[in-house]
Amino acid sequence: METNVRLQEKKPVPVRGTILIPQNRFETTSREAFDDGWETLAEELPVMQTQFIPDQTKSILFKNDSPDIPNAYSLNPYRGCEHGCAYCRARPYHEYLGMNAGIDFETKIMVKKDAPELLRREFSKQTWAPQCIMMSGNTDCYQPAERQYEITRELLKVFLEFRNPVSILTKNALILRDLDILKELASMDLVSTMLSITSLDPDLRRRLEPRTSTAERKLGAIEGLAKNNIRVGVMVGPIIPGLNDNEVPGILKRAADAGAKFVAHTILRLPYAVAPIFQDWLEKNFPKKANRVMTRIRMIRGGRLNDPRWGTRMTGTGAYADYMHRLIESLSIKYKMNEPRMPLRVDLFTRTGGRGLFD
Repeated sequence: METNVRLQEKKPVPVRGTILIPQNRFETTSREAFDDGWETLAEELPVMQTQFIPDQTKSILFKNDSPDIPNAYSLNPYRGCEHGCAYCRARPYHEYLGMNAGIDFETKIMVKKDAPELLRREFSKQTWAPQCIMMSGNTDCYQPAERQYEITRELLKVFLEFRNPVSILTKNALILRDLDILKELASMDLVSTMLSITSLDPDLRRRLEPRTSTAERKLGAIEGLAKNNIRVGVMVGPIIPGLNDNEVPGILKRAADAGAKFVAHTILRLPYAVAPIFQDWLEKNFPKKANRVMTRIRMIRGGRLNDPRWGTRMTGTGAYADYMHRLIESLSIKYKMNEPRMPLRVDLFTRTGGRGLFD
């Protein structure tokens, strides 16, 4: 299979979110590490370079059946993500590709180079009913690979070409690169954006999501979008009980000051291989807090680390979850981020398309 391996830069390569190689739950054989006498430490192993692998998918839209997600369709230009967030719920999807949810998810990125043309074909079908599509429903559409491949930028051109609405969620300030297209979409009320901020603490952010933009750059992106009259909000999440939950008021205040007009949040859940990856990360980075954090996660998940039920999987249950929801609701009112969000327009859709200003 053809791969494109990024050459190592002269400056230090940021750390990975995990070095674990967890067992793929679909494999019939298992492997276990053992001491072979060479005493090689993980820190002594060579840096793993990122591989970019062409994704030959023939369809680009993913149909969402869950009532927890506002959009019926999502679109992901990449599978896998270099951001390296230890908690990422998308990690187990890499197992469907015969890879692992740990280091493979961060270093073997499937690139959907045909995504713009595939989307154009979908919009051209008589069966397509214009509706909002979410970008980054799974992996981040502005992850580091986007600097090289610019697939997200080309997709935005298609949305503009057909006048189909799109919503974007990202952890990366790279979104500002596409201000020219986003402003055109916003002028017709065809785009909504959100920046995800998990922590304002530089050290925690660096450990928890090592290759995302810093909190200051995310706040700068919110400000840049707001100043250009582009709908923008903040995603606070995942909220990790006992680790970053005390930062929620500060995040909302800073986001509101930057221009965010709405807020969303999620509380951590740990499906499948995410659980051992996150627990390993927690024990290595915050060993004194590990037991308390894991206990609190179980408290809001019915004694488990993940509750897959619709209606509760994003929010959790119990006194802690209820308190967090009420806190965010009251703060959103205080900071005037509770304005009703009108749906994006669908009446401007044109099936014939037509190349736009940026072709």
